[in-house]
Order: sequence, then structure tokens, then C-alpha cells
Amino acid sequence: MERLMRAVQYNAYGGGSAALKHVEVPLPTPSKDEVLIKLEAASINPFDWKVQKRMLWPLLPPKFPYIPCTDVAGEIMEVGKSVKKFKPGDKVVGLVSPFSGGGLAEFAVVKESITASRPPEISASECAGLPVAGLTALQALSQSIGIKLDGSGERKNILITAASGGVGHYAVQLAKLGNTHVTATCGARNIEFIKSLGADEVIDYKTPDGAALKSPSGKKYDAVIHCAVEIPWSIFEPNLSTNGKVVDITPSSSSMMTFALKKLTFSKKQIVPLLLIPKGKDLQYLVDLVKQKKLKTVIDSKYPLTKAEDGWAKSIDGHATGKIIFEF
Repeated sequence: MERLMRAVQYNAYGGGSAALKHVEVPLPTPSKDEVLIKLEAASINPFDWKVQKRMLWPLLPPKFPYIPCTDVAGEIMEVGKSVKKFKPGDKVVGLVSPFSGGGLAEFAVVKESITASRPPEISASECAGLPVAGLTALQALSQSIGIKLDGSGERKNILITAASGGVGHYAVQLAKLGNTHVTATCGARNIEFIKSLGADEVIDYKTPDGAALKSPSGKKYDAVIHCAVEIPWSIFEPNLSTNGKVVDITPSSSSMMTFALKKLTFSKKQIVPLLLIPKGKDLQYLVDLVKQKKLKTVIDSKYPLTKAEDGWAKSIDGHATGKIIFEF
């Protein structure tokens, strides 16, 4: 008798939250290097609904119907035969491959290499926010910009745009573990919230200075973690220090053109597209920071699987503070 599970999927591109269908499908089977997780929580990233809008056509999804979402946390039920680090009963957080999909379901398979242990004192919901958004913030800071999160590096001035979103709220906290002065942009209602995460200066993006990305203290930025959309290079350029770089976490075709142009003209000021390469050890590092209370997941809202379309619509709306979580 084949075991079935509840899942949420869509059958074609487009349609937004209204196109999500509640279905029963067979449980996935872990291959030799994978674990099967009974989900307790999952989280949505803008990436998930952008795939539905054909952003990565024809790469993703590989086929329809497709179960979206990649960030999952729960308990391991089965392990593949070559899995060494985990056993059934372990509490974990992991990243489902977008090429197979499957995060918005009662069970999901994750590769051992992008799974991390989760201590019992941290809830599944707190951990479920970490994989895509947390790893993106970490990679932007430590690899793209070269900030040492033990605070040992030279002091840098950093700007984080859309700081109240999923990636932004982690980026502010992680940047402050390094030796940085953080300027952040957000909407007026989130200014105190972003200050509470440790930002040194916060600007309302709807004011003239905010729109021009000007630091209140007049500092030039050594680096920008760009989590917002549709800010042209001409606005960043005058605010950057001599070798300043903009790390674009959602590179558009125009930012790719600018990236190419800056490389060709040997410009000292650069725009760098970030393409996330998830690693289990980096995810474990983030979980350990949460355990040490040096990093927290701020949860905007929680939805049961039965109300997945409401969380999907909330993410598309674009004004969530922190992470949107599905609980099972």
C-alpha cells in the first residue's frame, strides 16, 4: 500500500496564490545520499513565487506538477544507505533542491550535504527561515565582501537595502558580528525594529535621502548588500567608496549588464551578482549562532499548510517583516 501525504503544488506557470492546489501524493523516497524529513515547518522565499512567474524558465521547474519551497525543518524518518551524519529521530533543518522541489508538503527529501542538526531548544519555525535567506546573507557578507564575522577584519561601512525582509534582517545581525558600521534602508514602520537588530543608521527609503541612499553621517559605503529591487546603478555609484561593491542578491538583466560593463572597463566600483551555493557547514554555523543567541529569525506570520495560499500571497505582496513560515 503506497503511503500518501498532503502537499501543495501548481500545475503551470502563473496564477499566483490562486493556482496552488492541495493534493495527496506518494511520499518521496530518499536516494542513497538523502534523508527523508517529516516536516514541522517550512518557509517561503521570493524565489519560490518568482519561479512560478517563469523567472528561471526553462530551467525551473523541471516538470509540472511542481511542489514549491526549499526551506524545511523537521525530524528525520529515514536515511539513505550512504548517509553517515544523521539517523532517524534527529531534528534537522535543510534545503530541498529546487530541481526536485517538494518543501510545501508533509514530508520532503534533502541531501545530507545541505542538512544541519537543530538543537531541541530551537523551534522548527525559527530554523526554517535560515536556509535560503540566512545563507544568502552569510555568503554576501563573508564571501562576496570578505567580512570576518569574528570581528577581526578591518572596519567597513556597509549599506543593506530592504533590511526588514528575510535576507535583510539576517544580514544586519550578521554584519554586526563583524567589524562594520551598518546603514540600513526600510519603510518608516520598521525603523525601530531594524535599530533593535543592531543597525547603526536607518533610513526610510521613501524620503529624498532614503531614495538617494545617502548615509545620515555622510559615510561612503565600502559594500552594499542589495536586497531591494529596481535601484539603478546611478544611485549607488556616488555613495560608494573608491573600491566599493554592490552585491546584488536578485540580479536582474540590467544589473548583469552593469556587472559586465564594470568588468570590461576595469572600474574599481563593481556590481557583483550573488548566486547562492548552499553548504551544510554554513547552515550549521547559522544554527549555532541562533543557539548562542547571536542571531534570531524574526517571524512575520505563520500559516498552516491548509492556508498555504495566504502565506504565498503575503510574500508576493512584498511587505513582510522577517520571514513567513508554514507550520505542519
